[in-house]
Amino acid sequence: MIDAPQPHALGAMLLTGAMFYGFVSGRARVEIISLLTISAIALGLYWFPLPGQSPTEGLKLAFEGFGHYALITICALMVLGRGLVTTGALEPVSRLLTRVWRFNRQVGLLVTLLLAFGMSMMVNDTPVLVLMLPVMAAIAANGGMPASRTLIPVNSAVLIGGMSTTIGTSTNLLVVSIAGDLGLPPMSVFHFTPIVLLAALVALPFIWLVMPRLLPDNSVEAGHEPRHFAAMLRLGESSFAHGLSRDLIAARLPADVELLAETPAGGRIPVRATHAALEQTMRILGATAAPVWLMDRLRGGYAQTGDDITVAELAVTKDSGLVGKGVASANVAELYNVAILGVHRAQRRWATQPMNDSASENAFDEGDILLVAGALGSIERMSLAENMLVLEGAKELPRTSKAPLALAIMACAVIPASIGLVPIAISALGGAIAMLVTGCVRFDRIGRALSAKVIVLVAASIAIGRIVLESGAAAWLSELIALGLQFLPPAGVLAAVMLFVTVLTNFASNTTAAAVGTPIAFSLGQKLGIPVEPLVLAVLFGCNLCYATPVAYQTNMLIMSAGDYRFADYTRTGLPLVAIMVLTLSGLLVLRYGLY
Repeated sequence: MIDAPQPHALGAMLLTGAMFYGFVSGRARVEIISLLTISAIALGLYWFPLPGQSPTEGLKLAFEGFGHYALITICALMVLGRGLVTTGALEPVSRLLTRVWRFNRQVGLLVTLLLAFGMSMMVNDTPVLVLMLPVMAAIAANGGMPASRTLIPVNSAVLIGGMSTTIGTSTNLLVVSIAGDLGLPPMSVFHFTPIVLLAALVALPFIWLVMPRLLPDNSVEAGHEPRHFAAMLRLGESSFAHGLSRDLIAARLPADVELLAETPAGGRIPVRATHAALEQTMRILGATAAPVWLMDRLRGGYAQTGDDITVAELAVTKDSGLVGKGVASANVAELYNVAILGVHRAQRRWATQPMNDSASENAFDEGDILLVAGALGSIERMSLAENMLVLEGAKELPRTSKAPLALAIMACAVIPASIGLVPIAISALGGAIAMLVTGCVRFDRIGRALSAKVIVLVAASIAIGRIVLESGAAAWLSELIALGLQFLPPAGVLAAVMLFVTVLTNFASNTTAAAVGTPIAFSLGQKLGIPVEPLVLAVLFGCNLCYATPVAYQTNMLIMSAGDYRFADYTRTGLPLVAIMVLTLSGLLVLRYGLY
């Protein structure tokens, strides 16, 4: 039997559990939960300091994550990745993929997986997937595999590639930095790359050959329902629909248009339809999907410049400024001279309510897709300023003249760190400054490169990791876990730790799982007499095995609407991949560290 935890340890565990619950429930935004966690630590340690510490030391513990070198490194790498994307430095990869897919589908998918894996070793996972999304959509439209059968495999390859280096994901940097603070010798960029490469060789056949067969064909050609947009149509004065019932109006509309009200009210009628059906419905009804004055202004203004009105689909990303806003509060008409015609809600909330002007009732969320109209330049400005992903129509034009420079800066930042000449924090920071000074990333766009959510989350994760360790919670939890693992061989211990962290990361935050799991790994190694480094790597690998749920990682959510996926699609393909990776990685760790 083990003794009951001390009050500070119990408080740390309760706070960690509350934070996990907050992330899983989704009742509040990640930033809010992270800031509340930091505040709870600061106030709690101020009024009830740790034994032998003053109240001000508790404040330092709570807020030091904002100045931690791991966070500085993560921000610098975000800027470096943004430079590669905005200069089009990775565009040659896209052109190569298109040519290979035209030659052979299976070969094309294999080459795509390998390239996605390779790019994510050096560039953060999210920019790589943002690059791949329009490429895979174009390949599907030109006769390749349906996007629904390629996006989850490509995302899996990106996640495994990001796992293979210390700079591949912010989670890796967080684990390595916390382990370094606890006394583990520094790890180079490619310290554990051979282990992940061998595991990838085992997992690749499943991802390449089996995973696409487990996924549905969600293409329109296969009879799957295309993307539908909820819209509020404004009837013109001469429209026949005024005063008619729902049935009489529906009889004259395309079959796949759903009317969401019995009769028009105030000259408005809410509908849900595909993009093509929505345009046809507007012609039949003599209606517009945006205010008449706005559409008149768009047509009049663009008639003078010669620019045609373009309609495009824009995906709301996790860092978009539109998250939490409605049509009125977003104010895109005045800011960018763009009209929002309709919205396709992300599948996690199957809302069919029409789009209206109430931000509280119809706030945009991550994964939503907006149907917008405007000049091509206006749509591009909106996508850049609001950090949105263009799915159809407009496209951000990269500054290709600076692409070689961006690649050179990235190489100069990564190579010295990989061979141990300078710490990655120094080389990444120097590379980020170079990207800004040379104009590869503009100063006025630096906010698009950095993610406020990631910054606050990492700071909170560092704070929670420190309090779990210093309060004695990590030691108490490791004793409890050791009771159940003491009779297992080292391979079983490593697999159990990896699986434990994997469960946490698939239902909560992987950065928080890393912050909690790393100090537990240290204490567990001391209890069981196992070297600390393989246990830390088990935590690092487990935090990256986020394939089984759409909420496990931001890239999982990013592909959900684009692939028209359901929750079960992630589980069906992710659970076997998790099992393959846990068994393979734990076995390789035993071989690498001689834990027979």
